[in-house]
Amino acid sequence: MVGVLYETAQFRVSGDRGLLVEYGDGVDLSVNAKVRRMTALLQASLPDGVEAVIPAYRSLCILYDPCKSGPAVLKRHVLELEKLPDFAADETARTVKIPVCYGGVFGPDIAFVAAGHGLSEDEVILLHTARSYPIYAIGFAPGFCYLGGLDDRLHTPRLETPRTRVPAGSIGIAGDQTGAYPLEMPGGWRIIGRTPLRLFAPERTDPFVYRAGDRIRFFPISQEEFEAIAGGEQR
Repeated sequence: MVGVLYETAQFRVSGDRGLLVEYGDGVDLSVNAKVRRMTALLQASLPDGVEAVIPAYRSLCILYDPCKSGPAVLKRHVLELEKLPDFAADETARTVKIPVCYGGVFGPDIAFVAAGHGLSEDEVILLHTARSYPIYAIGFAPGFCYLGGLDDRLHTPRLETPRTRVPAGSIGIAGDQTGAYPLEMPGGWRIIGRTPLRLFAPERTDPFVYRAGDRIRFFPISQEEFEAIAGGEQR
C-alpha cells in the first residue's frame, strides 16, 4: 500500500497510559521519516511523566504515567515540537552491517524465492545484499526488525502454513519486506539465510544490535565464517 502523509498529526488515546500520534497511512519512507523525527525530538528531552516513546511504521506511541501527565498535555507538547526547524531523520541513524550465510541449511526457502522470480540463488543473494534497508519498526518479538526497501524482484508471499520453529538469526522475506528473527520462534516468512550475530541479548547493557530508524546492510559470509563468528558470540 502506497503511503499517504497527513497534513497534520492525528492523535488517538491508546488505553489509560498511551497516546498514539499518527503521521500517515500505509508503509512509506516519507511517513516514517516524520515518525522518526518526532521520536528523536521526544527522546532528546522526555517530557515529565513520559516513560517511553515507541515508533512504528506510520505512528508512534507515547507511554506515560497517568499520575504525572495525560493526552492533552502531551498533544500540546508534540504540536510545539512540530514547530521546530525540520531536520533529516537519517542524520541520527546508523548503518548496521549484518553478516549472513545464505542458502543451504541456513536458508531453506532461497530456492523457492529464486524460482519464483526466474533468478539463480546467487542472484537472490546479490540483490538482497545490494542495498541498505531502513528499519521501520521493531516488534512482534524483542529485536524483530521490519525492513523496507526490498527489491521488487525479491517480493515473495509468506508461507501458507507458518513454521513452528524458526532458528534465531534467520533472515526472511514476506511480501515487500525483509527482516531478521532475533530469537527462536514460530514464523511464516520465507527464510533465505541466517546471521551468526545475537540480535537480542538481554544480559548486555544494550541488548539490541540496532534500533528503529537505523539502516541495515547485509553481507554474505561462508559457513566457515558463520561458525567462527557464532563461536565468538557465545563467549
